[in-house]
Order: sequence, then C-alpha cells, then structure tokens
Amino acid sequence: MKHFNKGFLEFFIELAANNNKEWFDRNKPRYVKDVKQPFEAFTTDLIERMKKVDDIGNPKASECIFRINKDIRFSKDKTPYKTQMSAAVSKGGKKDMVTPGLYVELGPEHLGIYTGMYMPEKDLLNSVRSRIASNMKKFEGIITASDFKKTYGDVKGEKSKILPPELKEKAKVQPVIFNKQFYLMHTHDPEIILSDKLLDYIMKCYKVAEPFNTFLKSAI
Repeated sequence: MKHFNKGFLEFFIELAANNNKEWFDRNKPRYVKDVKQPFEAFTTDLIERMKKVDDIGNPKASECIFRINKDIRFSKDKTPYKTQMSAAVSKGGKKDMVTPGLYVELGPEHLGIYTGMYMPEKDLLNSVRSRIASNMKKFEGIITASDFKKTYGDVKGEKSKILPPELKEKAKVQPVIFNKQFYLMHTHDPEIILSDKLLDYIMKCYKVAEPFNTFLKSAI
C-alpha cells in the first residue's frame, strides 16, 4: 500500500525555505492533507505490522507520532518547525526511550530507520554491559552477521571514558561495552517514501535487528 505522494516531500522542501509561522499557517491545509493524515495512516499500519512480530502492546498512532513543532527553548536554531515527520513505535510509544522498538524519520533528505536502546538509566546500562561481557561470543556473532553489517554497519551511541573495574578487560575485546547507548541506524534515499514497498522495506530492516534487540531485552 502506498501512503505518500509527492506532496509529502514537496511540503517539507518548501517549509525548509520558509520555516516560519506565517508560511505554515497559510499552508496548513496542505500539511493536513499531504503530511499529517497520511503519516497517521502510515504509523497506524506500521504499528499493526510490528504487532505481528513483536510484543509492543497496543499503542495508538497519536502516542507514537512526534509533533512537527520544535522545542526551541534551548536551541540556537529558532526555526519553529521540523522538516520531517517521525514516530517511535514501542510499548511506551514516543515517551519510551528504553525498550527496543522502532523509530522512523521521513523527510526529503532520507528515510531514517533506528532501533535499539537509546537512553538506558544507570542500573539498566550496567545490566546491558554485564550481559555483553558475559556473552561475548554470542554478542559478537549478532553484530558481525552479514545482514546486520550491511544494514546497520555497527552499534551507535555515546561512550563512557571510565568503566567499572570488572568490565575493563572485556571492553578491550568488545568496545561496545563502553557505550552509554546501544542503537542502530539505517538510512535510504527519500524516493522510497513514495513507494508502495515502504512498509515492507522498514519491516525487513527491523527483522534484521531482531537478534540484537532480543539480546538487549534480555538485560531488562
């Protein structure tokens, strides 16, 4: 099923050059018709597809979709609107920064697909690190699998400079133990957003990440 037409990408291309409230207000009917409503339908269908392969509960699209308005309180960039749409699908929706799920970003620059664990708190971070250290061979097999490397490359995330003493030697062998975040990122040319194969492609990428996410969930 095709969710988006050229109007979706064209809206954001024009918004990037006219990122102000006056332009947005004049073009709000376009936003609703070409962006907001199609993205809600897309997210609803994505949730249904994910429910077939993962235990994500029953989140609503509205609980997963991020607002187009930016939070500019602490930003030097005061343009008020994002130039893409995004949603985070997991048990806790967009408020859940821990449970491995799926974050997607659709705009004229790219299709962005992200998964993994983004903001684990201290105890969970220690649990994930210990899990990796205790299962080095299994973890290495997951992140060096050919489909994983081709789709995601490597595990992303900020790193700590200091580790608990019991993890230091293991981290020399597996540097991912230094990570404070454990997420994966894949991007694709934006033309795929207009394809009727968009959901299939996203789910294919999500399937590749399943062993990695299962490993992370075992530490929760």
